[in-house]
Amino acid sequence: MKKTLTLFGLLALLAESNAQLSPAITSWLQNTTETGSYYMSGNSTAIDNGILYNCQEIAYSDDYVYVTTNGIPAYPTGPFLDGNPSQAANQNAIFRIPLNPQKNTGTPISTTGGNIGVFINGVALFDYRDGVGWNSNTNSLCGGPGNPMCPGGPMAGKDWNRDAIPAEMDGFDCSKAHPAMGNYHHHQNPSAFKLDLEVVSDICNLYDADGLYAIDSTQHSPLIGFAYDGFPIYGAYGYQNTDGTGDITRIKSSYQLRNISTRTHWADGTNVDDGPAVNATYFLGYFREDYEYVANEAGDYLDEHNGRFCVTPEYPDGTYAYFATVDENWVSAYPYVVGPTFYGQSANRKVTTISEETTLYTPVMTAIADLGFANMNISIFPNPASDLVAIQMSGLIDDDVEIELFDMAGKLVSTSQIEKGSTIAYFDVQAVYEGAYILRFSNGYQSISKKVIISKE
Repeated sequence: MKKTLTLFGLLALLAESNAQLSPAITSWLQNTTETGSYYMSGNSTAIDNGILYNCQEIAYSDDYVYVTTNGIPAYPTGPFLDGNPSQAANQNAIFRIPLNPQKNTGTPISTTGGNIGVFINGVALFDYRDGVGWNSNTNSLCGGPGNPMCPGGPMAGKDWNRDAIPAEMDGFDCSKAHPAMGNYHHHQNPSAFKLDLEVVSDICNLYDADGLYAIDSTQHSPLIGFAYDGFPIYGAYGYQNTDGTGDITRIKSSYQLRNISTRTHWADGTNVDDGPAVNATYFLGYFREDYEYVANEAGDYLDEHNGRFCVTPEYPDGTYAYFATVDENWVSAYPYVVGPTFYGQSANRKVTTISEETTLYTPVMTAIADLGFANMNISIFPNPASDLVAIQMSGLIDDDVEIELFDMAGKLVSTSQIEKGSTIAYFDVQAVYEGAYILRFSNGYQSISKKVIISKE
């Protein structure tokens, strides 16, 4: 007897099939229709860049997942107020990430300048450095724009390597990122400056933008990327214990600033060429070598690679995972994401072609795919509002969210959208009458309603 498969049954089978695939295949944000935007200095209106954002294609074999991406996020990029002449440009990249990553049992592989991982929106991850070091022969900075080349050339090792996070703060956009020769990248937790408990940059006040996700201290942070050794990267919060038990807590770096006033030795005692004395210009934390690793056996502290083996929502049997570390005020904390060495076997993951037989991965949207949507934390501010309503959704938005503003009679007043890979939307209500209104949020198969008050007083 021939059986007829209902639509619900087909979706359930597809969901079951996808559930058997690695999160390294299913976690990427895909988009083939919408384009990104950017700010120019002096213009607070974002300009369409004509480049498709997020990832354009995901394919996989038995051993690898291939991520095709332009390297452009859904959130606006720029401007970069330190004189960086670059804009985020189309990278036309393919990354080959191993599906079965292995621990490196030999000498740890140091992270390097340039790409060391990829976020799930296809944007590059860099490590702590910005290519600038200290030349003890001239007692001055070397390498990078505006400085003479370091002895031995740009690829030579440096005894004192500048930390990009404090040194390039003025050049990061609201999303904590910037381009290098067009390659837009994050060195740190990809959540907007304005969402931190302590806001250390006012760039968002001038050029409002967003980030890949919003920190939510009540939930395990989402999977936000993969390092070049194939191991996953999570946001700032996780289970307190590595076996998946305990409260949700901030996952902490085990690195701390050294108690030094001169720079003559590394933390392990190695005698190196002197760096500058610690002062107001070259403050403690200006160079990576200002930090030391202090092992902590507590489960919510990370190892020397900035990761731990633990249970996560996507890996119930456990996996080694990196975390994007922040301090108690959610300000980025060294070594930020991955490093200064990899846990696994890292290699250059950028390829020009796919040279093996692969299967394309197409996400399937089902009612069981995102059971957390109905419980997602949504902030509406100000409320009451008079001119502009901002809507902030916590966590990671992995499906486009349509937002509709209705009056109490059920008439549609306005619409907006939060694109997957961003977290915020706005409504201009200057021309809206006073009164109570309903905001309806929908990701295509679930919906949430919230009340907002418009007041002109």
